[in-house]
Order: sequence, then C-alpha cells, then structure tokens
Amino acid sequence: MGAEQSARALIRQYGLIPPGSTVLCAVSGGADSVCLLHLLHRLQGEIPFTLAAAHYNHRLRGAESDRDEDFVRDFTARFLDPRPPRLVVGSGDVAQEAKRRGTGLEETARDMRYAFLRETAQALGAHVIALAHNADDHAETMLLHLLRGCALRGLTGILPRRDDLVRPLLTTPRREIEAYLHAYGLPHVEDSTNADDSYARNRVRHQILPLLQEIDPGFLPRMWSTAQLLQTDEAYLSAQAQAACSRARWADGELALPAADLAGLPDALAPRAVRFLIGQLRSGNDDCTAAHLNAVVALARGSDPSASVRLPGGLLAQRSYQDLLFTFRSAPPPLQPVIPDLNGVTAAGDTPWLLRCRRTFCPENPPLGPDAFWVSLGRLSGPLTLRSRQTGDRLSPPGRGGKTLKKWLIETRVPRRERERIPVLADQLGVVAVAGLGPDRSRLARPGEDALELQFICKKRE
Repeated sequence: MGAEQSARALIRQYGLIPPGSTVLCAVSGGADSVCLLHLLHRLQGEIPFTLAAAHYNHRLRGAESDRDEDFVRDFTARFLDPRPPRLVVGSGDVAQEAKRRGTGLEETARDMRYAFLRETAQALGAHVIALAHNADDHAETMLLHLLRGCALRGLTGILPRRDDLVRPLLTTPRREIEAYLHAYGLPHVEDSTNADDSYARNRVRHQILPLLQEIDPGFLPRMWSTAQLLQTDEAYLSAQAQAACSRARWADGELALPAADLAGLPDALAPRAVRFLIGQLRSGNDDCTAAHLNAVVALARGSDPSASVRLPGGLLAQRSYQDLLFTFRSAPPPLQPVIPDLNGVTAAGDTPWLLRCRRTFCPENPPLGPDAFWVSLGRLSGPLTLRSRQTGDRLSPPGRGGKTLKKWLIETRVPRRERERIPVLADQLGVVAVAGLGPDRSRLARPGEDALELQFICKKRE
C-alpha cells in the first residue's frame, strides 16, 4: 500500500478531514511534511476542504533555519499548482525563550511551534492542524517510552487525532513517503540534527528500528495494531476514572472533591483520575509525570489534613481536611495589622471579616458567643491591634482549657491556607479574642464594668 492509499484509509477511518473544513498543514520542509502538504493538495479534488500551510522558523540552526524557510516558500509557490495554498510563516528566538523559562531547547521549540500553529489556525478559521508524523515516528515513540519506563498510556503511541491535531500519515512508513516524493519528483530539505546519534530518538531510528524490521518486516503494522488495542484499554480505564470524579466541584476557579473518592480507587484508576482533574484545570493539558500523579494519590490516601503537592504549570494539589483541592492560587498573604476603631466597624484587610466595637458598660448576664462578647477595658494593656496569628499565641476560651492558637485552628479544621487570614485581636499582653473562636476568658468584663462590646462579622455568612 502506498502513501496515498494509507493516508486515504486513515482519513476515512477517523474522519480526519471533515468535508467543508479548513485544514492547516504544518510544513518544516522535511520529507514527511512535504509529502503531507502535496498529498493534501491532491486530495482537495476528492474531499471538499480548504488547505493552508504554516512554517515556523525556530532560529536554532543559523543559515540552515533560514534555508528551510526559503525552501518552504519556494515549494508552495512552484509545486502546488493550481491554487497553491496560503502560506503563513512565523519565527521566534527559541534559545532566548528557553533561557528565560529555564527549560530545554526541544521542549521550548515544541511549545512555541504549537502555539504559533494554533494562533494561525484560529486566525484562518482552520478546523484542524495536520501534522506529518508517520508510522516510523509512531513505532519510535512507543519504543522510547518503553525504554524510559511508562504506564499503559505511554505505550499507546501517537493518536491519529487528538483535539484539533490530525496525523494522516501515521500508518504510512517512511519508505513509502520517500517513494511518493520520488514518484512526483518532489524536493525536500534535511535537518542536519537528524543525523546526530547523540539524540536518543535518532539512535532508535538509525540502529534499533532497522534491526527490528530486519527481524520482522511486518513490525511497523504490528506496532500500529498493538497500539490500537492498548488505546482501547486506556480509553476504557480513563472513562472509569473520569466517572469516579463525579463529585468534583468548582468554586472560585478551584476544583475540589472528597479525598476519599480518590483514595478508594484501585491503583489502576486513581492516577488516571488525577490526570483527568489536572486536565480540567489546565484546559485539557494533562501532561505530568507518574511521580506527580502518584504523589497526589498518596496525598488523598494520607492522614495529613494540610499536606500539599506542587504540580507542573503552577498548579497546587492540597488536602483541606476531608477534601482534596486543586488550585493555581498560592496561599493568600497574611492579614496586615490594623488599629481597630473602638466606636465603629473595622475591616480586617481584604479578608471577609469585620470587627464592630462599642464602648459601653457590661450588662447583667451578658450573652456570650464566639463572635459577640464584652471585654473589660481594665484588663487591656496598651493599644489594640487586629492582626494575623503569631508564634506563641494562646487562647483560653470561657469554660475550656488553654491551647496555642495553632492547635485551636487545627482542631476547628481551618484550612492551612486560611489560618494566616483569621483576625486576632491582641494587645501588649497577648490575645484578646479570635474571630470564630471567641474571647480569652481572662479578658471578659463583669456586669457593670467599663467594657468594649465586640462583634466579629463574617461577610461570607451574611
């Protein structure tokens, strides 16, 4: 089967090019992308769609990078008559961007290239982006994942379609692509780095893959068949994991679910559930390592009510007692100290708490609750301050023993990220009262004493 027949069969099987759509073809100038662009141009006579092309200059190989750009411009103009597709060219300083990010050149180049392709597709109204991965690339990817160690997902290889990315040549061997170029007299350019066997993929391509094909000439189609079986298994397990996340809920851009829902899943499903949740927060980008996934599972199964795990992309997974919280937000800043108005209402910074004060006399049998009480002016020392908790703060509520404020906040299940935001009313002697916990009993006024009537108000409860 030749390149055209393989591509047509795959396009039909997976519906890679919907009739009436616009297809943006990524073209590097190499043999694979030249074949794909030419083949798609010919297919326009069979399938009604609009074709456009895009080339990205990474500026990594000096004159060779510029040569590739010039070649693509010339090829689309000379070899795609009639009606050559529109070509969009972009470029970026990958080396400088990699230095700024602190990431590798290959990873940065891929990110910048895909960002360019998606921006171009959006500008042109393209429905899909066609990439030129072939059957050899597919087998190389599976072998590399196996060599490096991976779960089932890594052994499924490259998908013919993922979101807006389609790969019509994925079942076409490289030798058939070369035969296609020869048959139509099509030129292409070679990336000099493809010959460098210091790259693991190149060693697999030049040394391992030819040996496996020599042992079994049917190796490539068998790898494809195996990948399809594994993709079916992976899809089923992932669907089961997704269903187990049904109680996940959104609040203020954060995603939370009961930790027990994840902790109780079998080991085959729990990491997949974590991957699904990460993808929900990162617009479908669920890329992360097995170590990250397993760390979140351990977080859900652990006993630390405030432990956390940092994930790629600035994401944080955190236990909040019985819940598991996924958020991009770091812990909010502590409450900045403020002097309260002793005859008015004072906002506790940008927290939801207010403190209402009024100078008065303590009534007979004053009601006493955690948010409304009377403190004796004679039992205060120095100016009052509304602030965050400090190391060593203690509180002895009426009728209860004294403990550090840290222990009180843990016992009342205040999430760790919120503990620095709980207002503490203090003077020179220490804690007078704490929002939600009440006053220190040593500061309470007796009936008839000069007093401050205090009331903590949480705006979230109003």
